[in-house]
Amino acid sequence: MSENPLADELPMFFRYHGLTYRVDGTPEGGLTGHLLNLRTGRIDEDASHVHEVLFAMGEDVTVLDEPGYVELTEIKRSRALRGDGPIFALYDAIQAVYDKAKEESRRLEKEEHALLRSMWTRTFALWAQEFARRDAGEPPSFEFRSLLGGTAVEPG
Repeated sequence: MSENPLADELPMFFRYHGLTYRVDGTPEGGLTGHLLNLRTGRIDEDASHVHEVLFAMGEDVTVLDEPGYVELTEIKRSRALRGDGPIFALYDAIQAVYDKAKEESRRLEKEEHALLRSMWTRTFALWAQEFARRDAGEPPSFEFRSLLGGTAVEPG
């Protein structure tokens, strides 16, 4: 097993052409990537962009910290996916915070930003739990659809 020179910096988080991308190490000492899929809501393994995100920074690729990665992932999911259940109730609550500030013609307050960040962290964790449950062969706990044409029904 070779030593990965980036091991101490992994995982690394990026905005990649408007989506989120995470670079992780592999057990063999290599690198792999995970790209947000707005048709399924999943974060799919896709190592094909690792070189580009690590070496081609610019307008279409920017570095994120982990909270920024979670926030952008959840903003993208909330805009592309529709359904029922606790995740979508949280998305509605997040939108209500934005709507109230807009109605009052003001910027979000520091406390509101903290509240939003905690709700995005919660929805991110709920998605991870849901996909782990489905991957273990359990039935979906809720249904959703993508505005881009995907559904919660995934090929078996």
